[in-house]
Amino acid sequence: MLLGKAAMLFWHAMTETDSGDRTFMEVALEEAREAARRGEVPVGAVIAIGNEIVARAGNRTIADCDPTAHAEMVALRQAAKKIGNFRLAGAALYVTIEPCAMCAGAMVHARVERLIYGADDPRGGAARSCFSILDHPQLNHRVGVVSGILAGEAAALLRDFFAMRR
Repeated sequence: MLLGKAAMLFWHAMTETDSGDRTFMEVALEEAREAARRGEVPVGAVIAIGNEIVARAGNRTIADCDPTAHAEMVALRQAAKKIGNFRLAGAALYVTIEPCAMCAGAMVHARVERLIYGADDPRGGAARSCFSILDHPQLNHRVGVVSGILAGEAAALLRDFFAMRR
């Protein structure tokens, strides 16, 4: 079966990883560990354009009393302010767990080029586990997805965090 150009580009993004993906994900894991130290759910995010980190953040929902202060949202806001544009052309977003619907929608609106995440989220992931927002055919932008980068470490952070709270 022949794939259209957009589908081929999306598939390529899903199967090919940049040599810096692991390095940027390690920074996202540092942000997740810092979030856990603050009592936040340990999720970290990094936004890179080229080889430069333009934003990095951990969850801040409790500290900011803001249900939208997920690591991805905080990093998207920081990156947009830093580059002076809400459109993040050429940006790659690294996050330790599969983004929720809110965060995935924000990535589409920001025109993020690639999402690279660690662990799947079977209870709310919006890249592929529960929903497929990032490649939905009715949206005007598609985000390439790579999953499983340092997934074991990301999953362990979450598992250990919630085990300590029980």
